[in-house]
Amino acid sequence: MADDYYEILGIDKTASTSEIKKAYRKLAMKYHPDKTKGDKALEDRFKKISEAYAVLSDPEKRKQYDTYGSADFQQRYSQEDIFKNFDLGDILKEFGFGGGRGGFSASFGQAGPRGQSGFSGGNTFFQSRGGGFGQQQARPRTPGKDLEYEIPLTLDELINGTKKTITISQGGTAKAIEVTIPKGLTKGKKIRLPGKGEISPDGGPTGNLYIKSNPVPSKDFTIEGNDVFLNKTVTLTQALLGDKLEVQTPSGKTMNLTLPQGTPHKGKLRLPNHGIPQMKGNGCGDLFVVINIDWPKKLTDKQEKLIQELKTTGL
Repeated sequence: MADDYYEILGIDKTASTSEIKKAYRKLAMKYHPDKTKGDKALEDRFKKISEAYAVLSDPEKRKQYDTYGSADFQQRYSQEDIFKNFDLGDILKEFGFGGGRGGFSASFGQAGPRGQSGFSGGNTFFQSRGGGFGQQQARPRTPGKDLEYEIPLTLDELINGTKKTITISQGGTAKAIEVTIPKGLTKGKKIRLPGKGEISPDGGPTGNLYIKSNPVPSKDFTIEGNDVFLNKTVTLTQALLGDKLEVQTPSGKTMNLTLPQGTPHKGKLRLPNHGIPQMKGNGCGDLFVVINIDWPKKLTDKQEKLIQELKTTGL
């Protein structure tokens, strides 16, 4: 059974960074090699709590651990991955121990070049899971390649989200999978499906599948990111005198809009939060109503006479 890092440190899954550090410090004080004097079982315990702390104290590693779960995470990440950018020696010095040059290295192996295993305690401390101290670390296996799949999405699907069934190929076998498309998956954004990419050539973790959006052109609306643009044609007198306009939002809602006097051709009127939702739930884009003035190509005699009269007023 895979190790549960939260259980090893005796903390809840909602524990804060300071709570994680406090729990590790307490256990490190108890199980550090300087305290256990060569007890193999306690050395193994110290190894496990240090591994748990290396993952849970790193926001990105913790996120991956919470996403995959214990078993899948430990299959995907080697010891080298887990202890990358983790300086155990400095951490133990902070807790009052000698770090990677004192009793620590005496119990767990001669200190090696910094960075070989992701921390300064030497390359013989943490080995592949289940192996003994001082053994050579297992060679990491090659992960499968990541794949990308582009899905056409209508404006309605971008606003409300949807489910799509796509066919992928893994190891020469076609598989149909259902993909949940979140709201706001606009052009340039993508979602990741772990383990749905190409299979590893040597038994390593399967690659990821990235789903990208290809917005389908709309007859009435133009999409730019999370903003939506709607063209609205008005007469010359409406633009000059102002008016009340009725427009339909991308979600199908009808709204009344005030057209100010003197609105220019291609002028934009903004309706906040009536565009496409942000994918992570932080509000919506805007709807912009683009005003197109319908300039008359030919005037009637009456229209020409009235405009001539307007001309005398300086208009």
